[in-house]
Amino acid sequence: MRVLVIEDDLEAAAYLVRGLRESGHIVDHAADGEEGLTLGLSSPYDVMIVDRMLPKRDGLGVVAALRAEKISTPVLILSALGEVDDRIQGLKAGGDDYLTKPYAFAELLARIEVLVRRSNPDQVRTRLQVSDLEVDLLARKVMRAGQEIDLQPREFRLLEYLMKHADQVVTRTMLLENVWEYHFDPQTNVIDVHISRLRAKIDKNFKQPLLHTIRGAGYSLRAAD
Repeated sequence: MRVLVIEDDLEAAAYLVRGLRESGHIVDHAADGEEGLTLGLSSPYDVMIVDRMLPKRDGLGVVAALRAEKISTPVLILSALGEVDDRIQGLKAGGDDYLTKPYAFAELLARIEVLVRRSNPDQVRTRLQVSDLEVDLLARKVMRAGQEIDLQPREFRLLEYLMKHADQVVTRTMLLENVWEYHFDPQTNVIDVHISRLRAKIDKNFKQPLLHTIRGAGYSLRAAD
């Protein structure tokens, strides 16, 4: 999922962003309400996590402004204010769910997955498969032909993205933005190196290659024609 976190407490934001990225999600962070609103209006997200008490523009104001602009992205509001009236205000402002601080990260993760699943049932998938290659996103486990394959975190994220776009051509720019979160080309061979390592693990000892280089275009994960 692509997640926007709007949180002014930098320590709390770092914890949240790190946990979401370790769970395989793409995360942007805004430290105040104005910046958060700008990002929310200009970029597509699957879900937003909005702190209620923010500088420049409070969280409820951010959500209300997004809804006024017809942005329907699901929003989870975070707040230390947990009374019934506080939760009602959050929901009336346009929030889809309300979680009181302090919270358990596992609960937050479950809640945003539910929100995304409700808004887009096809978005949250926990198992991916191409031919005899299978990925369990919850267990972070990769199997091919019944054989477990050990991947490093970045290799796993790369494979996940390729499998979610199976049978499509995935360009270098797509990989830089969605796997490495670069919005520019660093002019390095980082993609080539990781593709080579991934190919060695998922294809080398198997008869049918799945990861294909499309010359001049990018890469494609697909079964043989």
